[in-house]
This record gives sequence, structure tokens and C-alpha cells, in this order.
Amino acid sequence: MAITSANQLELLTTAAAVAREKMIDPELVIEAMEESLARAAKSRYGAEMDIRVAIDRKTGRATFTRVRTVVTEEELENYQAEFTVEQAKQYMENPEIGAQLIEEVPPVEMGRIAAQSAKQVILQKVREAERDKQFEDFKDRAGTIINGQVKREEYGNVIVDVGTGEAVLRRNEKIGRESYRPNDRIRCYIKDVRREVRGPQIFLSRTAPEFMAELFKMEVPEIYDNIIEIKAVARDPGSRAKIAVISYDGSIDPVGACVGMRGSRVQAVVNELQGEKIDIIPWNEDMPTFLVNALQPAEVSKVVFDEDAERIEVVVPEEQLSLAIGRRGQNVRVASQLTGLDIDILTEEEESKRRQVEFAVRTNLFMETLDLDEFSAQLLVAEGFTNLEEVAYVEVDE
Repeated sequence: MAITSANQLELLTTAAAVAREKMIDPELVIEAMEESLARAAKSRYGAEMDIRVAIDRKTGRATFTRVRTVVTEEELENYQAEFTVEQAKQYMENPEIGAQLIEEVPPVEMGRIAAQSAKQVILQKVREAERDKQFEDFKDRAGTIINGQVKREEYGNVIVDVGTGEAVLRRNEKIGRESYRPNDRIRCYIKDVRREVRGPQIFLSRTAPEFMAELFKMEVPEIYDNIIEIKAVARDPGSRAKIAVISYDGSIDPVGACVGMRGSRVQAVVNELQGEKIDIIPWNEDMPTFLVNALQPAEVSKVVFDEDAERIEVVVPEEQLSLAIGRRGQNVRVASQLTGLDIDILTEEEESKRRQVEFAVRTNLFMETLDLDEFSAQLLVAEGFTNLEEVAYVEVDE
């Protein structure tokens, strides 16, 4: 099929229709057509030739040209697309290396096979353009919540239709034993968007702590308006979560705002997270105070904080121990995630025994190395000396 004037305008209308249907730039479709026509021409004139096609964006007329480039004698490899300075003098005045000779060639008749291959090129280009558009659409949406529809389940992973493409909710990103049927509505957090060979991959999550933070942002206008800030979130997905909040407006209680009237706001988040119990905790710059809040509902008697080792010891009454640790260690584990500290929980009795042992060990140390009597050694320990260096470097008056 030679491209007649009737066909020429048809090329442009086809390009516009394809671009509209696939929601991509018509220019990309026309470029794909140019490439496919150039391929067809190469199969007719010879694959070695550098044949290029330009379609006029107004009339749709396709112009076929042969391009030859001037190269040095050493670089001359392809005699159909390159020639030397000497050879170029027949066609050009004062040819220089890198100059191009462009000649128009007759348009080709497109056979059935050429037309088929042209169609393949156009489809390939359109598919690539669609993928690029999908990646551009979603790369800026990473870190937000999206609503989708379940298409199918593959090996425990849920494939979700998100409008202009598919996203995957992996098995380990689902809450507990959640199961979905095709056409179920689903709300997820866009965890990552990656460009891969088979097209953009959109990874969803329902277990990410950020998912809960985004849900609160949707339910609590004060968080959306930055009056209240979520400082930390920790989750044991499907069963327990803690969220630390701070208010930048003295008249607004951050915990009350997140709970809502009769718990309406927090309940909306709990329902979305399959009944996950959520503790809302006031944030505090002072780490021991914050930790006491984080271990709610347990009551804490004392906190010993070792800043260098990033460890913290929490002393609780005997009857509060199981509450502080939580079922299968859940309460202390989530509190540890929230504060970013290793937490050791002791009862008052255990702490008292340990202190007695430490006191005795240090007393013996001073008695043996400094040759002191028991009373003087105990006095040093009671004053807070823990090792010989501390005693050696203290002022004489003290």
C-alpha cells in the first residue's frame, strides 16, 4: 500500500485516535509510525542504508530520505550509509567529516509483511509510552493511600486494579489472615514504585506504619492542617499499635483530637485495620517520660536511662509486670519500636536484689584494692563511686 494523499490525512487521524484511547502524546504515535515506515523502506532498499521518514504534522505527507555521512577512510565500514571526503566531493562542495548528504527517495509500496511489522512497531512504541506515563503518574504518589479493586490472587499476592494499571499487594504486606475476592474494594499504602523491564511495578502495603499515619491524617483534620504532628508510629499489624502525637496549639489536646467524639475518629482507623488496638500517646522530648507514656496501660515506678548504650531499664510493680510486657511480649516490643530503644523490664523486687548485689561487689572492690575498712568502702559506694578511676581522679577536698 503506497501512501496516497487520502491515506496521508488518515495517518494523522489514526495517530490522534490511538493517542486519545491510550491517553498518551499523539507525537509519540506519529514517531512510531515514522519508525515503522523507515523499517519497511529498509527492507525494500536494503538494511544497510540509513533511510529516514518524516511525516508532516499538518498534511500527513510522508517523506522518505536516504542519509549518508562523511567519515574518515579508517572509519569507513558501511558503504551504503557512509562515504569518504573524496567520494563526497562528487555531491558536495568542501565536504567535512560529519557532514550529511540527504537525498529524497521514492516512497515504498508496503507489502503485507511490511504492514504487519509496521503494526508491531507502533504497538510496541504505544506500549512503552503507556508504561512511561504510568510510571510518571505513580512515582509522585509513593507514600500516599490509594483505593483499588481486587482483580485476582496469585500465590498469596493480591493483584489490585488501580485505574491506569495494576499494583501488587504482597503476601507479607497483608494484615494477618486477610483474604480478598475478585472485585472487592481495597485501600492500601503505595510503598514503592519501581521502573522494571516488564513495566512499572507498584508495590502496596497494609502493614506499613506509614499506612496508619496516613489514615489518621485522613480522619483528623488537625493532623492534615499540621496543628498536630505524628512523631512516631509502631505496629504489630492486625493486633496492636502505638502512635505518638504532639500538638503545636496549646488549646488542642492531641490525644483527644485523634480519639474524636466518642472515639469516632480512632474507630474509623481501627475498622480499616481489621480491629487493631491503637494506643494514642502524647509525645515528649524527655525520653524517660515518653517511655513511661509508651508503656501504657502499665504503670511504671522508675526508669534508668543509659544514653550511651541506648538501653533503658524500666521498673514496674509486681502486679503490673504482665501488663507492661503484654501478650507474647507485644506491649514492650511495640513500645521499643516506638522509642527506638532497647527496653529491659524488671519488677521492684528484682531491681532491689540486683542493687544489693552490685553494692556488695563494689564494696569488696574498694576494700581489697584500696585496703579500706568495710564502713569506708560502703560510704564510697553510697556516694556514687562505681570504680577505681572515679576515686583516683576526684578532688582531694571532696
